[in-house]
Amino acid sequence: MSDEPPVLAVDGLEKHYPITKGLLRREVGRVRAVDGVNFRIDRGEALGLVGESGCGKSTTALSILRLEEPTGGEVRFEGTPIEKFRGEQLKSFRRRAQLIVQDPNEAFSPRMTVGEAVAEPLRLHGMDDSDRRREIVADVLERVGLSAADVDRYPHAFSGGEKQRIAIARALVVNPDLIVADEPTSALDGRVQSDVLALLDEIRREFDIAVLFISHDIDVVRRFCDRIAVMYLGELVEKGPVAEVLDSPAHPYTRVLLGSVPSLDPGDRTLEKPLTDTVPEPANPPKGCRFHTRCPEVIPPKDVDVTQEQWRAIAALRFTVETGELPEPLAPDRQGQSTTAETVRKEFGLPSSLSDPLAERAVTDAAAAIADGDIDGASELLADAFPTICERETPTVVDLDGQSAQCHRYDPEKDAEPIPWN
Repeated sequence: MSDEPPVLAVDGLEKHYPITKGLLRREVGRVRAVDGVNFRIDRGEALGLVGESGCGKSTTALSILRLEEPTGGEVRFEGTPIEKFRGEQLKSFRRRAQLIVQDPNEAFSPRMTVGEAVAEPLRLHGMDDSDRRREIVADVLERVGLSAADVDRYPHAFSGGEKQRIAIARALVVNPDLIVADEPTSALDGRVQSDVLALLDEIRREFDIAVLFISHDIDVVRRFCDRIAVMYLGELVEKGPVAEVLDSPAHPYTRVLLGSVPSLDPGDRTLEKPLTDTVPEPANPPKGCRFHTRCPEVIPPKDVDVTQEQWRAIAALRFTVETGELPEPLAPDRQGQSTTAETVRKEFGLPSSLSDPLAERAVTDAAAAIADGDIDGASELLADAFPTICERETPTVVDLDGQSAQCHRYDPEKDAEPIPWN
């Protein structure tokens, strides 16, 4: 193993945005966009950062590049904390760490030729010889599959895929050691997407460039990346080699993401669906495991004796009521229509009775409260009757022989076996 430090090392990275109120802009809360993220990227390696929209992926990218100043934690570039970079050191870092944005249509000024746009980083970093700049730009355009003659054309003359190739050329023109690619193929159709991915892969291998590849598309990450980090509400819940994580996902959230990927063979995996569709606000994330309000594998209380299927139905009832977003048949503002306790049970797939007397009483009373429109009362009843370790304690990160997951189901003290992925 090489003693050389990773190109990028991120430890406990945080980016919080204050929520202010009043004329004095008093801070009343914080949006925890990124909240304690850790990962490494070695030279020539591609790490995929995946998760739903709004989970903090792009904020992580901007914080790494110091386009946003982190609130906490440390980012090291080749062993040196980037917060220490000043003057020429910071300028050198900006040259060696390049960003490729999602929409190439927003990446270029319509008043600049392609040659001017691609050459701009060279000019900013001190290359005053215009002829030399033009020569370098012509070479790099050819490397990304375009023509040297394109230097004098304007962005509107190119297709979306060609514009993304130009964006890649602009990132490459200063010989970077790190590329942060933020959804670089999401605006492209399938064939063009494959071409751009192949180009990026060829470039990173040829020039030994480290790549942080941000995407919500699991299949794209599977094709391009070596390792994967799964993000939810500002935290990384699972990391590991792409093949291991996607073939045998350890964290329930990763299973849910994979279950949402369309497949021509629906029987090729167990489709996991979240208990609720409501994603909590980053300004007020759930306590304990942040995924527990949506987790289909949330751990039941030890004294509740029901089947796994019944427990999932109870948990879905509890956390749906807690969010206040009830299904349409149970909505309290429906005019002229009544809701019954039986309707509540039917809507959540609960049987007419449960074998566990205490669980049955709690569900019966909560269903009656919902039927009467007392949503807060139902929420309190269910929270008192069905507490879970997943909401009381924050899980630790557990090493799983190359993979890691932040989940109570891998803690032997929690007495909850992981549910197999089929």
